[in-house]
Amino acid sequence: MATDIQTIKQRFSIIGSSVLLNREIEKALLIAPTDLTVLITGESGVGKEVFPQIIHQNSARKHGTYNAVNCGAIPEGTVDAELFGHEKGAFTGALADRKGYFEVADHGTLFLDEVGELPLATQARLLRVLETGEFIRVGQSKSQKTDVRIVAATNVDLLRAIRDGKFREDLYYRLNTVPINLPPLRDRQEDIYLLFRKFASDFAEKYRVPAVSLVPEAQQMLAKYRWPGNVRELKNVTERMSIFEKDREISAEELKTYLSAPALEHLPAIIPAQAGTHTETGGGNEFLYKILYEMRREINELKQMIYDQPIIREPHKAPPLKEPQAYALPAEEETFAPIQAVSDVAVSDVAAEDHKTLSLGEAEKTLIIKALERHNGRRADAAKDLKISERTLYRKIKEYDLEG
Repeated sequence: MATDIQTIKQRFSIIGSSVLLNREIEKALLIAPTDLTVLITGESGVGKEVFPQIIHQNSARKHGTYNAVNCGAIPEGTVDAELFGHEKGAFTGALADRKGYFEVADHGTLFLDEVGELPLATQARLLRVLETGEFIRVGQSKSQKTDVRIVAATNVDLLRAIRDGKFREDLYYRLNTVPINLPPLRDRQEDIYLLFRKFASDFAEKYRVPAVSLVPEAQQMLAKYRWPGNVRELKNVTERMSIFEKDREISAEELKTYLSAPALEHLPAIIPAQAGTHTETGGGNEFLYKILYEMRREINELKQMIYDQPIIREPHKAPPLKEPQAYALPAEEETFAPIQAVSDVAVSDVAAEDHKTLSLGEAEKTLIIKALERHNGRRADAAKDLKISERTLYRKIKEYDLEG
């Protein structure tokens, strides 16, 4: 199988030796000879469009038609006609009969990219095709048969779409007969520099210039960067450097100008975490910083409300209130040191002396309750809003007895 994987990589120009990538290629080769429906998931830019071709070319249908359809690019009003065809006069502009993709791809393979963007009505028709092999043209009452192998792909979280009522659960399980999940580029660190060199060589040949290279510090930055756009972003960055940089050896500072600023913020922190600090993806210190900033914002808003109101002075009345002390929170531009845990933060550090003590735990509990209320109890959305992992949120809900 190792030889087969290497052959597939050469044939379809796949660069990399990641174990995660090799596992998905092996899975695609194993199920290619069958007619099982395949659902390919992964972030935008990871190369999902290559895998349907691998499956088709290694199946008994390789001599049949292969069609790729971007479901997200078809207007909602014409998507049924595009997929299933239409009769003459079925709608304005239907000047003749037209075959849809399911009819054209009979005895072949149909790749439905961005399947999560399909309207619910079209999802119901797609489910019928998958279950019975039958479809009906728009404007026709007679059903037709088709023998098509479906490979679908999406970068949408379909389970969340199901919870939000945007995707049919029965269609999800029908499509997800065999799942292939492509890893993001940040989980393939050993492949990043290999891909960069391949792209640099390709663009050097295309634009007839020497290939760009990276100094060691730039190579480290390349490997640690998050690559939110994955392989597509790396290719675009390499192409821009190949065109614009006169010096063909790129420094870390020069590379930084080509990378997305928000994603650069997720590079490893300069201040290392102290020993024994408990961390989870999206949780821990980052959540506590959010609490502090939220408290500071609410207090500033309260102060603004108080001092924007006109003070009416009447005889023999008490003098106006003095300005309350603000919480002693650090300025936003200052660097935070790692916070060990909620219990390690002294109350006097976050509450004014003249006010009722509010513990950080209480503030944390309040933020969680507000987030859950905003999202009608949907914990996945609340966790995303709080910028913590669902695992952290579940633990906090249990800790603060918020199950009800």
